[in-house]
Amino acid sequence: MSGQDLALSATQVEDYLQQYPDFFHDHLNLLEQMSIPHPSGTATSLILKQLELFRSKHQELEKQLNALIEIARDNDTSFIRMHKLTLALLEASSLEQAIANLDVVLADYFLTDFVAVRIIKQCPESAIANLFIEPGSENLQPFLKELACNQPKCGRPTLAQAKVLFGDAAAEVKSCAIIPMTFTELDGILAIGSRQEDRFHYSMGNLFLTQMSEIIGTRLIALLRQTDHAG
Repeated sequence: MSGQDLALSATQVEDYLQQYPDFFHDHLNLLEQMSIPHPSGTATSLILKQLELFRSKHQELEKQLNALIEIARDNDTSFIRMHKLTLALLEASSLEQAIANLDVVLADYFLTDFVAVRIIKQCPESAIANLFIEPGSENLQPFLKELACNQPKCGRPTLAQAKVLFGDAAAEVKSCAIIPMTFTELDGILAIGSRQEDRFHYSMGNLFLTQMSEIIGTRLIALLRQTDHAG
């Protein structure tokens, strides 16, 4: 191929680009592969476009990396919290001690203001006030929907729910998570509340709350067995 052919080919390319100035808008991938010399004067539009493209991709990758780091931090925090919760429950040798430890660890590590556990079982001689709710009690009426679907519910509780769960502090609870505990040997409700309206939002995921209820429920079952055998 002669130099004249190359010059002609370059001219054809130049003519084409002049006729179709938006060509690279639809072929941005070509800019990544092109090596364009920087003239001594003002930078060409292609170079600026190339730099803009690289900068945009760099920012996007940086955002993705920061998001992954944030997820890793959240996972580490969640792991530590669940570990503390598990230890606190395992250290308890009685139902009363488990409830007391639960109050402490949820306040210290999960930043909650209110904690309520309600076990659906007849137990008139409990040392912990309001821990047990008799099956068929009218106090269960506000929770029929949650118990039926066996899914945690986050948001502002109804006044009826708050009164059953938090008693005199009901009006202070601006948001809470109501978590059904439905197991073979235990039916109940776990609730964690906050004075902040956005602490437990309706859009929160359920996996973490469900895992929490499984850990607590499993330990309570063991302690209830122990209490029943002692009785």
